[in-house]
Amino acid sequence: MKNILVMASCAIFLFSCQNQAQPKKSDTNMSETPVAKETIYQFKVQDLSGDTFDFATLKGKKIMIVNTASKCGNTPQYKDLEATYKQYKDKGFVIIGFPANNFMSQEPGTNAEIATFCQQNYGVTFPMMDKISVKGDDMAAIYKFLTQKSRNGLEDSKVEWNFQKYLINENGELAKVVSPRTLITDPEVMNWIKA
Repeated sequence: MKNILVMASCAIFLFSCQNQAQPKKSDTNMSETPVAKETIYQFKVQDLSGDTFDFATLKGKKIMIVNTASKCGNTPQYKDLEATYKQYKDKGFVIIGFPANNFMSQEPGTNAEIATFCQQNYGVTFPMMDKISVKGDDMAAIYKFLTQKSRNGLEDSKVEWNFQKYLINENGELAKVVSPRTLITDPEVMNWIKA
């Protein structure tokens, strides 16, 4: 009889220990809640004229974001950027330029001077935004998204020089980071635009 009571007590003890070790369903569900990934569509910026530009208006399009400068060895890239924009703008592709003076003061001009330079020298018609900072303590919020994996979900990067390109897919997600030296006419970039 004593053995039966001891065995029953052990069984009750083991049963209660097993129940305590099981996590509650509500606990596991809370830790598995996915964090919403950011997209380019959350950003509103100012263009060279001071008007608000809302990236949400570009939903469903492929976007290339490029930091530009007027006095850089890469400045002639404006020519191919404009030609490609004209060729594909009606096929769901847009280029957004962000003038920046972060590299050897190669974009010293005002917004008005930048607009005049782009129009007179390269006939730029793709949207050009307000001059911003693309690195450092005063980095613009949109570039924090582009360069931080915790925000863009793809990769950490740093803007190496003027004319670095960020490719955004039709869902507003960062798809690829392209070196400043790589031209828009490079097959890798053109294949992405055409795909």
